[in-house]
Amino acid sequence: MVGFDTQLTAVVGDKTAKALANTLDLRTVGDLMRHYPRRYVQRGELTELSSLREDELVTVVAMVKSVSKRSMKNRRGSILEAVVTDGTGELRLTFFNQAWRERDLRPERIGLFAGKVGTFRQQRQLAHPDYEMFPEDVTDFREAAEKYADEVIPVYPASVKLPSWLVAKSVEVTLQQLGDPLDPLPDEVLRKHRFPGLGEALQAVHKPQSIDGARRAQRRLRFEEAFVLQTELARRRLSTAAMPATPRRAAAGGLVDALDDRLPFELTEGQREVGDRLAAELDTPHPMHRLLQGEVGAGKTVVALRAMLAVVDAGGQAALLAPTEVLAQQHHRSLTAMLGELAQAGMLGGAEQGTRVALLTGSMSTAQRKVALSEIVSGDAGIVVGTHALLEENVQFFDLGLVVVDEQHRFGVEQRAALAAKSRDGTRPHVLVMTATPIPRTVAMTVFGDLEISTLSDVPRGRADVATHVVPVDEKPHFLDRAWLRVREEVEAGHRVYVVCPRIGDDGGADEEEPPPADDDKRRPVAVLELAEYLRTGPLQGVGLEVLHGRLPAETKDAVMAAFAAGTTPVVVATTVIEVGIDVPTAAMMVVMDADRFGVSQLHQLRGRIGRGSIPGVCLLVTEAPPGTPARERLDAVARTRDGFELSQVDLEHRREGDVLGASQSGHRSSLKLLRVIRDVEIIEQAREDASAVVEADPDLARHPALLGAVEAVLAEQEADYLDKA
Repeated sequence: MVGFDTQLTAVVGDKTAKALANTLDLRTVGDLMRHYPRRYVQRGELTELSSLREDELVTVVAMVKSVSKRSMKNRRGSILEAVVTDGTGELRLTFFNQAWRERDLRPERIGLFAGKVGTFRQQRQLAHPDYEMFPEDVTDFREAAEKYADEVIPVYPASVKLPSWLVAKSVEVTLQQLGDPLDPLPDEVLRKHRFPGLGEALQAVHKPQSIDGARRAQRRLRFEEAFVLQTELARRRLSTAAMPATPRRAAAGGLVDALDDRLPFELTEGQREVGDRLAAELDTPHPMHRLLQGEVGAGKTVVALRAMLAVVDAGGQAALLAPTEVLAQQHHRSLTAMLGELAQAGMLGGAEQGTRVALLTGSMSTAQRKVALSEIVSGDAGIVVGTHALLEENVQFFDLGLVVVDEQHRFGVEQRAALAAKSRDGTRPHVLVMTATPIPRTVAMTVFGDLEISTLSDVPRGRADVATHVVPVDEKPHFLDRAWLRVREEVEAGHRVYVVCPRIGDDGGADEEEPPPADDDKRRPVAVLELAEYLRTGPLQGVGLEVLHGRLPAETKDAVMAAFAAGTTPVVVATTVIEVGIDVPTAAMMVVMDADRFGVSQLHQLRGRIGRGSIPGVCLLVTEAPPGTPARERLDAVARTRDGFELSQVDLEHRREGDVLGASQSGHRSSLKLLRVIRDVEIIEQAREDASAVVEADPDLARHPALLGAVEAVLAEQEADYLDKA
């Protein structure tokens, strides 16, 4: 008997094991057992040769009708051709320089044949198909068809070099040798849901007696995936609740009240409600672990700033961790502007009860860095904004009480632990995670399941509407000319206009990672520098125009944005550097070039830069993506709605689920095999409830060793990255 850890070489032989490893990355018995069929068919469904379509990858049951061999005309070698039939039609099989296959492909023999359907001289054919012949004693096609008609055939994710039936044969051999596997699901959970054990479920999913039986086994295995993930998240929630933290209570008449007094707008009901909840959790002896999400323009930054000021009021410090220097600089400028004299403690004109906002990034000069480090270690800087530079050993805080993490998914376990370790007295800082993109409920439960979640759903009063239109330049080239005329009209009306491109130009690439081509599009994307030059000498000649991208010096970016806000240069041609942190109320128009190069959520964020005042906005999504393509469907969805939660669902449906769960961040495949966070809402909710009960009764999983092993396997595979969101 073999177990899940057994190498496949010991079960299926070196040659097959090598093919499974190289083609499908399956190396152990456990890997193969978790390589589930992607669909099931009845044997009879495979015998209709008359219904085959060109370019289909097919598997058929047929009888060899005739075999012939001939020499090639223009080069050395021979062609072996076999014609097979199933009674409804005929199919030609073609092999080049493989005359030895005549031994298998004899007339009257019946077999399974798999390959890609092509056409040659108006006849359907399979070139170099894989095949498996039935035993010699199966001589009557109709008898064979009836014999196999009721059998359920699992169809596996496969490849041309390793067809589905060869995977199935490996699975069958392995199942025959597999001992009773340890089941991660506790007995009480199996009884509650009347689930079969793991061994029985694997038999039913790989060798089903019926389609319904396979579906029941799949549900059990989907639940198991959700349960293992939710178990680890429940353990983290319990562990966090037991950690010590220093309570941080805002002082009456302190910085929070002073900020509220100087804000040029009233906080929304949602902002006050979430703010009160954060204040209450900061004032507890255990660390707050909360996710703050909300619509574009819902005011997450103000809510986070009030929480940071509450900690500063209580004598502590707050750190805002951003994934890029561009974003860190934007946050620093935004917070400093919002605080005004409250951010100028000790300076001429600074408020008496004020503090300072320090910035620490990797590109700062030695002198700038020295000043920042001094303000951080002395506590003079109550708020510290930075990138990964904050994690370095020589960065010491006076009293770190709150960590605010923006774009959370970009930070790994070690980085978060390094920052948390900078608090004093062995306590943990409170943690607030901000995400700029609304998250579907099932994703939040799966990805951020160890965090409590607060949502800002109401947008501040006075925000204008934004109309969004797709501009299909391939179908209607004159639409782009009209777009540039509209830009002129907006400028003449005293408004500001963003033009967004995927690339900087002059081989400068993109600010971060250049967006991938849409579908099969291999065109070079529009670049900021090239488009700016074209607009200056063409459609927008005489209009004040500047470029903005992440590789410009900070002072240059500041000058460009200042001129843009003032109206001196009313048009900015930029990369996604403007995606967050920029607030210009007079910005009323945005033109996104090669919009299909951007994701749904990113387009939603970009669009959020306009309509921030009382001026109605217009957003034009310029694309060459044809109608009906996935890229065009994404753009149509963005044009159809401004509801970020609806768009987040669209985004999830168009992206690989592994990306959503963080596999792309850690460099591993997603561990999810059957579970789908959109489809399986009910399963995820039930698994969360059951896992919480198990962990509460047995926090260390001492009574559930198989479950503990499954949790550790997932963490090892994913490097704990997408689970450890705190």
